[in-house]
Amino acid sequence: MRKEYDLKKMNLIDNPYIEKLKKSVTIRLDTDVIEYFKKLSEQTQVPYQTLVNDFLKSCKE
Repeated sequence: MRKEYDLKKMNLIDNPYIEKLKKSVTIRLDTDVIEYFKKLSEQTQVPYQTLVNDFLKSCKE
């Protein structure tokens, strides 16, 4: 490895994920709703927060 690199020649590209950033929020959900998504999470090996997010996305579309 070099001690220094010349970054002036580096090609910059736009971040394609900048519009898909997520924001952390606090939301109160019924216990049975949380249990449902956690159980589904165990079955699918997908984090339950992702499942909730996907469900809410499908509702808005």
